[in-house]
Amino acid sequence: MIRTAAAAIAGASLLLIGGIVTAAVYLRTTGLNARDTPGALETRMARAARRLAIPRLARDLKNPVPESAAAIADGMAHFADHCASCHGNDGSGQTALGRGLYPKAPDMRRPDTQKLSDGELFYIVDNGIRFTGMPAFGIGTAAGAESTWRLVQFIRRLPGLTADELERMEGLNPRSPDEIRQEIDEQQFLQGGGESSPASPPQH
Repeated sequence: MIRTAAAAIAGASLLLIGGIVTAAVYLRTTGLNARDTPGALETRMARAARRLAIPRLARDLKNPVPESAAAIADGMAHFADHCASCHGNDGSGQTALGRGLYPKAPDMRRPDTQKLSDGELFYIVDNGIRFTGMPAFGIGTAAGAESTWRLVQFIRRLPGLTADELERMEGLNPRSPDEIRQEIDEQQFLQGGGESSPASPPQH
């Protein structure tokens, strides 16, 4: 009995030491920088962990919002305003923010995302993914949940977006302060406010 307990303690100690050594090697070799791309093993482990973390009931949820042009349009506006800064309007992830994340923002048009169930997509958007750049967007209201389900419908359309839809999304993207300031300056110029008035003659 004593020998069995001692062996168990020794085994646990070896596992702990091995884990510490592995973590130290990982830290030394990667520097925890976000420039690298995760390797195949790390990617598989992360996806497996993500799947385990999503409750079965959540994975099995079906989209309660009927598919319609209006629902997809709402989802498009939501995506352009909240998601495109990292994922791009086309869902490719090819943005400055998306490429700077670790792991990189995924190409949402590919099967790795499209094969997820509606419930999994909803759960990820609603709750985010810890240790990645994916935030939790859920606000805990029925209206917020419905908005997310409409977003899920639009995510399904990403592989087949048309050039017209992408152009429409550009008008829905958030604008930077510089862009807003430039638009105001242009409006003022067109209205005559940007022209300087002639100087008054000096008073004697």
